[in-house]
Amino acid sequence: MTSVLVTGSSRGIGLEWCRQYAEAGWRVFATCRHPQAADALWALARSHPRLSVHRLDVTDPESVYALRADLQDEAIDVLVNNAGVYFEKHAPTAAVRYDEWLQTLAVNTLGPVRVTEALGDLVARSRRRLVVALSSHMGSIADIATPGDTAYRSSKAALNAAMKGLAAALGERGIGVLLLHPGWVRTRMGGPDAPLTPAQSVAAMRTLVDAFRADMSGRFLRYDGTEIPW
Repeated sequence: MTSVLVTGSSRGIGLEWCRQYAEAGWRVFATCRHPQAADALWALARSHPRLSVHRLDVTDPESVYALRADLQDEAIDVLVNNAGVYFEKHAPTAAVRYDEWLQTLAVNTLGPVRVTEALGDLVARSRRRLVVALSSHMGSIADIATPGDTAYRSSKAALNAAMKGLAAALGERGIGVLLLHPGWVRTRMGGPDAPLTPAQSVAAMRTLVDAFRADMSGRFLRYDGTEIPW
């Protein structure tokens, strides 16, 4: 059975990845930090028996490897590194909040790399063998034209660099890597004025997943398939 594992799946874009793949009949491993509070995810699981809920904190190595042990006999066709954090935007002239910066890097950069390394064998034994990392156009150094958002921008730029390097290493095992910008989406981070719904964004990104070819590995794409400069 074709399967997907999604990190940060309790709400927003992560929950929508789970919803769409569950409705398509996939085996879905939905992960989040606090499963006991993930009411929407449990509601989805009750109506889709092929969806299971698992605890995962991408910043905690013990949590990551506990999940790896739980799923040791599984194969993961698509690993979606969706979990992320964005602290409230401060004025561009405000002092840098280094504690927030470190936490942003821990979640947005180290987290996806840690999860990908831990679950790489499970992806390698699948048929599709694809790792997806949700990045952001804000991680494009070429596109930086305004001050502010230092923590978030740098975390996504670092994610891009790390995943680009992993694409070369994972390619030797037949695993592809896609870096995707989901667009400006109506979530807690995106706000109510965003033009895209989670359903629209995820449907478009799933189209890219379905169309994946080996020569796409390591590329940085918008949800609509257009290239984003590094």
